[in-house]
Amino acid sequence: MDLLKDIRTRRGISQRGLAAKARLSFGCVQRMESKGHNWRMKSLQRFVEALGLPARGIDFAIEQYLNVIPDSVADISVRIRSEGFHSWKTHLFNFVDRFRATGDPSLIEQPPISGIDLRLQSLIASTVESLCAEKNARPPNWCRSVLPLQEPWFVSGLENLKAMALIESPASFRKRNIFVLSNFLERV
Repeated sequence: MDLLKDIRTRRGISQRGLAAKARLSFGCVQRMESKGHNWRMKSLQRFVEALGLPARGIDFAIEQYLNVIPDSVADISVRIRSEGFHSWKTHLFNFVDRFRATGDPSLIEQPPISGIDLRLQSLIASTVESLCAEKNARPPNWCRSVLPLQEPWFVSGLENLKAMALIESPASFRKRNIFVLSNFLERV
């Protein structure tokens, strides 16, 4: 996993050094840092402890993940992070449909997880604010902490739609330097 490798390298620990400290084989450490490896919990706990991180954090993270409400902001951000940037449309619009159908405030309580692209964090926050405006509801506090993008993002990616997006984009998107067409949140 890239995150574990990043933490290990930032701390200046070699794979062999970590293996010795964690009482794991060198091959086990290599596999744990590779994509798609299914870890054993005991090995993962040893790996994390050897990096000086709390092993109890793993249990907490798993517990938190298992308690995530399907199609909530937290859930879709986890799915986007695991499936990649280009999966955002499916997951974002599943959230939009569910929130519009239920108006359930628990879907928006938790912010997107850290580690997803800043454009998507901003897009999700802008979407939540637009949906809250539709429902005459107050957006969650975490939306305020999502900053505008440094560079404008034209979500359609089509050059000939940029001028239209500049004009039509709702305020909740524009304030974060995101430009969408007025029908962005509508299913076609």
